[in-house]
This record gives sequence, C-alpha cells and structure tokens, in this order.
Amino acid sequence: MAAFSNLHKCVVSQTGKHTATVIFLHGSGDSGQGIRTWVRDVLKQDLAFQHIRVIYPTAPLRPYTPMKGAQSNVWFDRYKISNDCPEHLESIDSMCKVLGDLVDVEVKAGVSKNRILIGGFSMGGAMALHLAFRFHPQVAGVFALSSFLNKDSIVYQVLQNSEAPLPELFQCHGKADELVLYQWGEETNALLKSLGTKTSFLSFPNLYHELNRPELEQLKSWILKKLP
Repeated sequence: MAAFSNLHKCVVSQTGKHTATVIFLHGSGDSGQGIRTWVRDVLKQDLAFQHIRVIYPTAPLRPYTPMKGAQSNVWFDRYKISNDCPEHLESIDSMCKVLGDLVDVEVKAGVSKNRILIGGFSMGGAMALHLAFRFHPQVAGVFALSSFLNKDSIVYQVLQNSEAPLPELFQCHGKADELVLYQWGEETNALLKSLGTKTSFLSFPNLYHELNRPELEQLKSWILKKLP
C-alpha cells in the first residue's frame, strides 16, 4: 500500500486563522482535484471557510475487483458493488492507517481532533465511516454522501462493543441513485442510529449518484454548526 508521503492532496486553505479541518474523500476512480472541481462547479464556488482548511486527498492506484482487476484510484477493494457481501478488510484497514497519518498531521499542526470532520462521496463516505467510527471516534463528526456500509460491516461490530462517545453522522442520498441504492444508504443510517450514533439522513427525490447544490449547501451549514 502507498505510503502517506505518496498520498497526493488538493487543499482549499482557510482565509483566516486555521482552527479546524475537513477531510473530504472522493469516490472510486476520481481524485482529490476531481472532487474539489466537482464541488466548486456545483456550488459555483469552492467549499471554503475563514477558519477551516479543506483537504481533498487522492486515493493511490490499486487493482479494483469490480473493474476486473484494472488499476483505479480507490480507497479500498470491493468483491462487488453490493451491500450483501464481505468487506475487503485488508485494503480498508491499510488505507485507514494511511489516512490516519493525515489526521495526525493536522493534530500536530495544532488542530484538536474534535475540530476535524471526515467525510466523502460514495466510496469516500464509506471509507470515512470506517476511519471515524473504528479508529478516530474523537473527531467532531463524519459525513457520507451517496454511501453505504455492507450489511455485516465490521463498523457495526465495533460499535456494538463500544461505550465511548461516537461522532455525529450527516448523511445524504438521492432516491434515484441506481449505483448505490437509496435503500442501502437508508439501512446504513438506521443501523448506525440503532447502535447509538446521532444521525441525520437527508433524502433528495430526483438525485442520481451525484452531488447537487441543495445537498452541498446543507453540508456546508452542518460543517459550520460542528466547527464554529
């Protein structure tokens, strides 16, 4: 697995004093620059703040089973795009270590862990759920856009045995999503809520597997609420 030093990042810097950080993870086959541009195109401006640095890392290239083993910029491997199959834990855990190093860099720069939000789109959202709930529950929150966890996810198993406070979850999903089904996202949210997570789940009736402006504006408001 790629070392942290090889993890390329696109950064939208704060305009004032840096007191908080958002780590925004792209979907499969994309890049940090790619999702930063997509967000900017949808919002008509960058997701930018006076006091919050926004970091868009790029997943390293790795063989991706749903693409018949072709190389792709993905956070982890999947046996198939389904919520009803085992997780590829070896690749998930390796990337949690890599991304955990990124969290540590922000902490060493003076940002408290409870002033960091982790989230993403599609696979990036699933990666964020693993990273936050399993390894960095002290973060301020986690967001997942058009994302899901597998039915037997280790995340659920960890939370069943956890008595520690959990980060709040902000989740959005399009009802017209044909790649990551709306039901998968809804079930993920319900299971995490049943295990003690404070959650919100916003539905967007005509949204496919994509971002839209109302969703990102809601996300921006939530970010500012969690990181004032």
